[in-house]
Amino acid sequence: MPRITRTLLLLAALLTLVFFPLFGSSFYVGLLTRILILALFAMSLDLLIGYTGLVSFGHAAFFGIGGYALAIAFQDAAVIHLWQALPLSLAAAALAALVVGWISIRTSGIYFIMITLAFAQMFFYFFFESPRYGGDDGIFLFFKPVLMIGSADILHLDSENNFYYFVLGSLVSSYLLLTMILRAPFGKVITAIKANEHRVCALGYAVNRYKLVSFVIAGTLAGLAGFLEGAHSGYINPSYMSWHESGIAIAIVVLGGMGTLYGPIVGAFIIVLLQDFLPSLTDHWQLLFGGIVISVALFYPMVRPACCRDFMRCSEVK
Repeated sequence: MPRITRTLLLLAALLTLVFFPLFGSSFYVGLLTRILILALFAMSLDLLIGYTGLVSFGHAAFFGIGGYALAIAFQDAAVIHLWQALPLSLAAAALAALVVGWISIRTSGIYFIMITLAFAQMFFYFFFESPRYGGDDGIFLFFKPVLMIGSADILHLDSENNFYYFVLGSLVSSYLLLTMILRAPFGKVITAIKANEHRVCALGYAVNRYKLVSFVIAGTLAGLAGFLEGAHSGYINPSYMSWHESGIAIAIVVLGGMGTLYGPIVGAFIIVLLQDFLPSLTDHWQLLFGGIVISVALFYPMVRPACCRDFMRCSEVK
């Protein structure tokens, strides 16, 4: 697709999302909010799978940690200040990603997948078996975060429409941030690592350092998505860290198109719409859903970043 056409389509989609609350019901605004949070989560994973070539099956751990950091720190608070809660969730997810990534990037292929999955399951069972943090019942939050200037809350996130715009703004900001990162020399190097890691190493790059930074960025953005999900639903439980959530995120990336920042957004809409539509066709809708994912994975022409098509250009950013 020509770049100008893609840009126009993205702008049209953004305008549609901006004006949707003006004519959409509260139910569909809430549903769309969940889709956008899921899109942000999948976009963070696409930075690893689609651009760095790291297939993580434990990415949901950082999604859950972002939500749990909010819930644990403010479960008994009468007021949740956004300027305190958001940095805390991002820092917790980033720290966890730094530790997990520092260990995981020393492996590759199936070993990397298994290590990330193992870490995610460790986090899952820690919270699942911890009565202090709600166990399998999770933790409830009874208030939305506030951003106070003086005595006035300027966000009013108790309103479904306001929270929707807050999530949309977070998604757009993350999209622009990742666009800047991927266009910078750092982004050229990580896409080159996916294309030919040994050649990048031979050119003198510290490959593991680039992988670790990419892993931490992706984990931090997943923590942002977890924070938004916890604040929106008012509830966080260990299932947010399960391998099922990581699998759904991978399916979203595959359906939307790996190696494109807008692909996870498209994939999130596809996944949610399929989950709503297919049960009306058959009681065994999950079999049909799995067949669709397999078909897309086998026959859909994946988009390859331009830097990977012309690797020699990447050597110029050393």
